[in-house]
Amino acid sequence: MDVVKTRSAESILDELIERYPRLSICRADIQKAYDVLLEAYKSERTLLVAGNGGSAADSDHISGELTKSFMFKRAIKPVLESRLAELYGSEGEALAESLEGGLAAVPLPTMNASNSAFANDVNWGASFAQLVNALGHAGDVFLGITTSGNSKNIVNALMVSKAIGVRSIALTGNTGGRCRELADVCIIVPETETFKIQELHLPIYHALCAMVEAELFEPRKNL
Repeated sequence: MDVVKTRSAESILDELIERYPRLSICRADIQKAYDVLLEAYKSERTLLVAGNGGSAADSDHISGELTKSFMFKRAIKPVLESRLAELYGSEGEALAESLEGGLAAVPLPTMNASNSAFANDVNWGASFAQLVNALGHAGDVFLGITTSGNSKNIVNALMVSKAIGVRSIALTGNTGGRCRELADVCIIVPETETFKIQELHLPIYHALCAMVEAELFEPRKNL
């Protein structure tokens, strides 16, 4: 894993557009999404992510890039490092050496017990909305991924997000569907076929994760 801390969020976004020129029409919305995420994480809030099918896998992928190091080895907070040493001595110091800086990101589709119970007992179309209701707090962020922009369980989650003060980002294609009117930020990639939309979603969320990481973390000193 290369240390790229010298890169800025702006340079990462520039590189994304250079590599994928078709995404130039999305640049302003990608920047807005980054601003929303950065504000939330600076306040130690949580990101809730959801999607269906391939977008469910993307939700899990995003959480993996945020909860641990992505583009470089992140330092943990000095207060955690010193507290582990204070409480557990050399054992705590060794543990601190293994830890990396992380950001709270919860992939809602992986919560199988809750989702399957709610789908069976109540309504699958409101399953992610229920999880936003249960887990979300004002100042958190919900990221809904739907290639059509009309997936019912994403639309309902966006509605609950707005009602409880959770900021929202939608990652879509086509025309943006209902998400365009419901999300605080809607990134609509210039494609209409599902797999082509998904192919453009991946570099966008990789860039967003890298941008947030570059702004919030320092590299591990022992590298």
